[in-house]
Amino acid sequence: MSVVRALACGLLAGAVGTLAMDSLWFVRYKRGGGQSDPWTWESAAGLASWDDAAAPAKVGKLLYESVRRQPLPASRARLATHVVHWSYGVQWGVIFSLAVGSRRHLRPWQGPLLGSLAWLSSYVALPVAGVYQPIWRYDPKTLWQDLSAHLVYGTAVAAAFWTACGA
Repeated sequence: MSVVRALACGLLAGAVGTLAMDSLWFVRYKRGGGQSDPWTWESAAGLASWDDAAAPAKVGKLLYESVRRQPLPASRARLATHVVHWSYGVQWGVIFSLAVGSRRHLRPWQGPLLGSLAWLSSYVALPVAGVYQPIWRYDPKTLWQDLSAHLVYGTAVAAAFWTACGA
């Protein structure tokens, strides 16, 4: 597979994986009593404060302010959430596609391994950035919910790669 095709396949597979993981989180949100529709939930409608923002928004804020050397207004929290969340998911899809190279090299364990690596990298990098607590401060239920969502992500990336990026 050419590098250009691998990049395209990775972009697609990463987007599919991100959508699959978000779908699982949305189902969990609804089971927990959430009232928003899928679009309102996914688009982080109503987010107007960095205090209420999820980790991707806080990472976006940190990156923006480190590069631009000026504050990012809270009105941009929603945009930062989407840009970082989707970029991160797609980035891992591209890495996966480049690493696997072709469908004939794909193994069943590689998708869950990708999800595990994405999950673990978050628990290494985000505490350093001041966005997460160290991993040992989270209870097993929280860690499992997050890990299982990332396992879905990785499996969906691999399935999308297998389906759309043959040869």
